[in-house]
Amino acid sequence: MGCGCSSLVSCCWKPETNGPTSKAHNDENEEKDEASDLPAFREYTLEQLRNATSGFAVENIISEHGEKAPNVVYKGKLETQLRIAVKRFNRSAWPDRQQFLEEARAVGQLRNCRLANLLGCCFEGDERLLVAEYMPNDTLAKHLFHWESQPMKWAMRLRVALYLAQALEYCTMKGRALYHDLNAYRIVFDDDANPRLSCFGLMKNSRDGKSYSTNLAFTPPEYLRTGRVTAESVIYSFGTLLLDLLSGKHIPPSHALDLIRDRNLQMLTDSCLEGQFSNDDGTELVRLASRCLQYEPRERPNAKSLVTALIPLQKEAQVSSNELMGVPDSSAAFPLSPLGEACLRKDLTAIHEILEKLGYKDDEGAATELSFQMWTNQVHETINSKKKGDAAFRRKEFQAAVDCFTQFIDVGTMISPTVFARRSLSYLMTDMPQEALNDAVQAQVISPVWHIASYLQAVALFSLGRENEGQIALREGSILEEKKNTES
Repeated sequence: MGCGCSSLVSCCWKPETNGPTSKAHNDENEEKDEASDLPAFREYTLEQLRNATSGFAVENIISEHGEKAPNVVYKGKLETQLRIAVKRFNRSAWPDRQQFLEEARAVGQLRNCRLANLLGCCFEGDERLLVAEYMPNDTLAKHLFHWESQPMKWAMRLRVALYLAQALEYCTMKGRALYHDLNAYRIVFDDDANPRLSCFGLMKNSRDGKSYSTNLAFTPPEYLRTGRVTAESVIYSFGTLLLDLLSGKHIPPSHALDLIRDRNLQMLTDSCLEGQFSNDDGTELVRLASRCLQYEPRERPNAKSLVTALIPLQKEAQVSSNELMGVPDSSAAFPLSPLGEACLRKDLTAIHEILEKLGYKDDEGAATELSFQMWTNQVHETINSKKKGDAAFRRKEFQAAVDCFTQFIDVGTMISPTVFARRSLSYLMTDMPQEALNDAVQAQVISPVWHIASYLQAVALFSLGRENEGQIALREGSILEEKKNTES
């Protein structure tokens, strides 16, 4: 998503240089470079976001602390197949809905490839939600402090520092210099493993929130005195992030400054980085961190000078972030199972055979709602309509299957993702792809991690001529299927 900018030195936004000709040229560039395939900021309904996140399902929580986080973040997918991250605030946050809307709209005007951009918001009753681009490759904290396969390479750490500085410079020039609690959890990685700054921290804080949720040892000195965040406070936090990148640990700035004063840089450097950089490079990054961590705010550099200082330090500039991070290239071809291949070919007969063999096995664990009418004639008729639908589906009488499954669904006594999947395929067989897509989406709402639902969305989207969205759904189905096979 976004502008697709991959250059290390330039970004989607370019600061002005002196002179009228340069200014006109840069104005033109800025307009061109900020154009993107992202939708404009909009307001969403709670129902849209509930459907996108499968009813705010636990399986879709991506917050670092899960359900225990004060404001929970969910991954989701809109009907357009656009993947999103939805931040749901606790009930007492943002009591003034107008203030919430104004803040969200202001942040939502920003569009830059160094940000995980804000796409919209929702405010209904007590609910306050933000909708942003979904970043699938975890946070800087995960890659830096809790890595599993490989530590982050020096070249990638320098790239993170530069991209973050560019994000802050862009926000500053757009009048959004304040960022609340800048830390390693606020930096996320996109499909191409490029680091981006989460837009959530650009919102002014809610009434019950704190500008700094981390340990007080990491907060700027002036914040402890005044309780206020300033542009210089953000630079201080940037300095703590430079220490994180250098050490691979979250070291309190006071301790780090003591080590720097004693010239004990070895204690400050991640042992995993041995041999990856020269003493001069390490010294320069330490010098930059020291400047950011100055006690007096006015003595700290600004975002623009940080970008200028970090550009010459970049290493392996021609190597993609995917390669440096060891993350598969999202644009590369991916292996497909027989079911995935059938979906790509739109081979409805092969898909029918697989769904028929599968039966209702994947309904296990799906929500089933039975009322006290369980043994009444109504429920008896409902179950009969499902049985008739299954029989028609087996005999490939797809219009009859649609009619019977519709009777079962409309009663609403029981919920079955498989029924929606079977009706979806029946719609495809009767050349009704939009209805098929609606049912496949509903199947995923009921069962968020069911690969069949994603695969059927892919087929429906291909049938509607929405090739790019179909490829996204196909990849998602492939990932979910592989995950299920690994776990079973």
